[in-house]
Amino acid sequence: MRYFKPISISLSPNVEKDDLHLALNLIIRPWLWKKGRATEELENKFKKYLGIKYAFSFNSGRSSFFAILKSLNLQEGSEVLLQAFTCNAVPNPVLWEGLKPVYVDCNKDDFNMDAKDLEHKINVKSRVVVVQHTFGLPADMDQIGGVCGSNSLILIEDCAHSLGAEFNGEKVGSHSKTAFFSFSRDKVISSVYGGMAVTNDDKLAESLRQAQADFGMPNSFWIFQQLLHPILLNYIILPIYNFLDLGKIFLVLSQWLHILSKAVSWQEKQGKRPDYFPRAMPNALAAMALNQFDKLEKFNSHRQKIADYYFENLKDAKFQLPKKFENRKNIFLRFTVKHSDANEIIYNAWHKQNILLGDWYTTPIAPFDTNLEEMKYIKGSCPNAEDLAKITLNLPTHINISQKDAERIVNFLKNYE
Repeated sequence: MRYFKPISISLSPNVEKDDLHLALNLIIRPWLWKKGRATEELENKFKKYLGIKYAFSFNSGRSSFFAILKSLNLQEGSEVLLQAFTCNAVPNPVLWEGLKPVYVDCNKDDFNMDAKDLEHKINVKSRVVVVQHTFGLPADMDQIGGVCGSNSLILIEDCAHSLGAEFNGEKVGSHSKTAFFSFSRDKVISSVYGGMAVTNDDKLAESLRQAQADFGMPNSFWIFQQLLHPILLNYIILPIYNFLDLGKIFLVLSQWLHILSKAVSWQEKQGKRPDYFPRAMPNALAAMALNQFDKLEKFNSHRQKIADYYFENLKDAKFQLPKKFENRKNIFLRFTVKHSDANEIIYNAWHKQNILLGDWYTTPIAPFDTNLEEMKYIKGSCPNAEDLAKITLNLPTHINISQKDAERIVNFLKNYE
């Protein structure tokens, strides 16, 4: 049986009517695209929310991370330890800055960095550890922070999945020297592209401020592409997505003609830097992010409600459900489960039910067609990450997933008991 409208977790899932109206309003007011009050307002709200001193907005999470690495003034060839089971958006800024990524394996129970493997892979060239709070579940910051402290390593939090998550009652992003967030199309809040670098360190903040100024703004056409994205997706692409495949064709054609941007460019899959990174965050996208940020608690409350539904209705199914930790508040950007037939389930969900599951992560470094050699990843170096890529799938939790959608997903999954 085919359904007209797909259930998706990656096609700008956060967009609501007010976001569409804002995008339409901004797209006809180009004088507000680059400069305005939204950027400063977003940074100020971010600082207040996290309880930190400094926040600097950029046009993506990887631009934010790149700015942090540049501001640290590391010697060329210094090693940055980061986990496998991630996206190429993390190792790429490391490569762009002339540094060496070293991959640390992850734990199978929380998908986050394994502190023991981290200790094993530290050497005299190690300078930085990037800890990723995967799928919205905070990593064990006591363990990771302890290892970093013992080895005089700079700790950076990758909070791209985890805005609003907490470890020991404190928001992620506040447990380290510096952190970065992402507002891309499938993150906790979305402005299609966007990101933030945060810190309490005065000296680092000055360097980040300078980097933000030096990077400059993206060009007007790039901004136009991002504003157009939610409009075309919601009014044209999704409504006809599976009608003779017209929506899919329109999406691919729009990206091929550069009417719409891709989430990950072909250059990034080869370790190269596209010319629109790094840049500061333009006012129009800051306005989009600000509108979403004001709805953060509603979004995360909804995610928890859908996650609770999955927990209750899949508890007797043959899926391994996410583990719960008393000292960690998971915001469930995705509800990640394990099953030995994950690849078959992902395929059948999409081709038979129009349900898109599990596009994070089917390889140790996503997307699946990323050149692992260019990422400096050595196959076999992170066996847990490689195993997880074969057995995990993600269930959607975003604001446009209703309980009826979740019920349809659960009923499909129960076929695999």
